[in-house]
Amino acid sequence: MPFAIITRDKLGTSLREEYRAAHYAYLEANLPRLIASGGLRDSLDEAFIGGLIVYDTESEEEAREFAASDPFTKAGLFESVEIIRWRAAFMNAARVPTKQ
Repeated sequence: MPFAIITRDKLGTSLREEYRAAHYAYLEANLPRLIASGGLRDSLDEAFIGGLIVYDTESEEEAREFAASDPFTKAGLFESVEIIRWRAAFMNAARVPTKQ
């Protein structure tokens, strides 16, 4: 079952722009494990405030290693990184069958 990796940016930093290309290259190198990825925006949609990645692994340690190796993390962009087990209920406009 995948993990959601929820990040919150430090306020007042320009690191996101500086490391965006490296972050995207890292995500592309890990595409087989990515279910979803995208930036979190403020309520006026004026600025990024963090991100959400849904990473497919059974190992919490692997999810933590993946998050720690992200160029954004290495650059010190994040105020916090939260890693939580995630289970899909709906995807691609359809209900996901549950495992019995």
